[in-house]
Amino acid sequence: METKRVLIVEDERELAELVRLHLEDLGCDVSLAHDGAEGLDLALSGTFDLVVLDLMLPRLDGLEICRRLRQAPSYTPILMLTAKSTELDRVLGLEVGADDYLTKPFSIRELTARVKAIFRRVEALGVAREEDGRSLIEVGGFCIDKSRRTATLTGRELQLTAKEFDLLAHFARHPGRVYRRAELLDRVWGYGHDGYEHTVNSHINRLRAKIEDDPSEPRYVLTVWGVGYKFFDGRSFASGGNGAQAQGLR
Repeated sequence: METKRVLIVEDERELAELVRLHLEDLGCDVSLAHDGAEGLDLALSGTFDLVVLDLMLPRLDGLEICRRLRQAPSYTPILMLTAKSTELDRVLGLEVGADDYLTKPFSIRELTARVKAIFRRVEALGVAREEDGRSLIEVGGFCIDKSRRTATLTGRELQLTAKEFDLLAHFARHPGRVYRRAELLDRVWGYGHDGYEHTVNSHINRLRAKIEDDPSEPRYVLTVWGVGYKFFDGRSFASGGNGAQAQGLR
């Protein structure tokens, strides 16, 4: 494995040092920050392959750091650490863009396994993007530039979060194909999100609010009842009516 740059943002110094030692054993180049403001500055000023981010931090909490990193033009994987283990806390972390979530106390073996899994997924996504070939996707009035991470609909620029963009781009690459929620979790969110299908639902709703004229009667992102979702394949508008109604879908 090539050297990976990792930033650990953790105010428990002994834990931060322990994690640093074990990630260095994996061959990683590790930087440390012990409060949220310092961690955000480092994360935005450097190019890191992973941020290991504590949820509860002085000056700026992990959720806010995660939100701000997801607004940045480049995508940095985030492994969130927290002493909180409730489903709500986990969902919040995933909703704002964490790639995986680990609850304290955790074993070092589990931590390193999660880190290696994130690296494998990122590398696999990189290969998939190269094999996909097209940087520009144009379908049904959408123009999606994956390299610039911009999207427009009939010339109007869409203000999308990182995950909304990834979701739209994935759908647009595969018009007409039906995806179960679990498949979308795996392909768009990746490792560590099993059991969080409602995360897909909430992102679909937010995406529809930004791209549909009437989100209650969607024309682009359609629900296939009892299965999942699909992106319209262009034939939906052939009759001139609402694509969802034409196909018995919403």
